[in-house]
Amino acid sequence: MEELTKVRRELHQLAEVSGKEKKTAKKIKEFLATTNPDELITGVGGHGIAACYKGSKDGPSVMLRCELDALPIPEENDFKYKSSDKDTGHKCGHDGHMAIICGVAKHLKEQSALAGNVYLLFQPAEETGEGAQQVLEDEKFKELQPDYIFALHNLPGYEKNTVVVKEDVFAAASVGFIARFKGATSHAAHPEQGKSPALAMAQLVQSLSAIPQFDASLDDAAKVTVIHARLGERAFGTSPGYAEVMATLRTYDDELLEKMKEKASKISKGLAATYNLAIDTEWVEAFAATKNDVEMTSIIRQVAEDKGMSIKRKQTPFSWSEDFGHFTKQIPGAMFGLGSGVNQSSLHASDYDFPDEIIPAGVEMFVGIINKIQKNRK
Repeated sequence: MEELTKVRRELHQLAEVSGKEKKTAKKIKEFLATTNPDELITGVGGHGIAACYKGSKDGPSVMLRCELDALPIPEENDFKYKSSDKDTGHKCGHDGHMAIICGVAKHLKEQSALAGNVYLLFQPAEETGEGAQQVLEDEKFKELQPDYIFALHNLPGYEKNTVVVKEDVFAAASVGFIARFKGATSHAAHPEQGKSPALAMAQLVQSLSAIPQFDASLDDAAKVTVIHARLGERAFGTSPGYAEVMATLRTYDDELLEKMKEKASKISKGLAATYNLAIDTEWVEAFAATKNDVEMTSIIRQVAEDKGMSIKRKQTPFSWSEDFGHFTKQIPGAMFGLGSGVNQSSLHASDYDFPDEIIPAGVEMFVGIINKIQKNRK
């Protein structure tokens, strides 16, 4: 526990944003090397790392995944191990998730009779929704071919060490949308001589916000959040010629998300045509819905029961997104939640800090999952 707490706090200090996790990956590589993995693969899907522990007997291959990246959120806390980058912080607990998997690595170092292989994946760029897909497309990852994959996420608002399980959809699908209108500037005294996108921008904000109302049924969970809108510049003598609108589309169903995307594109292009504007659109930070395999979820629940942990069965999915869903589209697996405290600061809050006390429970859960799968599926 002392060693893992030290590692977690060192990782907290190293906080790096998605795609830039070079120092974090170096630290993880150094730690994993002390656990004598049979193979240590670097540069997976970017700065990702996979540690391979091969069993002495035949059996299924189990992969555990955690995340390397932090967020572009300044550290508000003032403790000794605060982030060394004033503009970046581990505000989602990925430092704690990594520490937990490091704890599993220490356990695997001492366990010589594995029935099958265990892969520990430290994935880059989760926060932008890009990392999982980049890993899946990497030839180094394709060679591993895990049979099952698992992950956890710490959950503020739940008692510490509570295991939160949910069959089928665990977390929402989402995607970012950007629409850029291009007209022509003119003097503010003669807007008729230019092409202002002001009305198109204003109507798009309203129309995007109305998509859940008119394009999703009462049974569907759908949300569009306009996160940014900009028109022209601060120049009072100018009628603007440029505007952009950004929004996040969110739902629990990947197919519905595609329909919402089509509607958003159609509305945007229609408004551009109405006001004689050029337009380009862009989709960014795409997260598939995280869907848990029913059998794998049952295994998580059984392990929690065996260890006497408090279990919470969630009735509805979480509305936030996690790119672990890209993995579960291809590999049977599941994500579970681990309570990080009822009064814990929320994820992505500037004063958030992962509670070290829940590291042992995370390690226990993952080791239990490995043992149960390898024992039952020899």
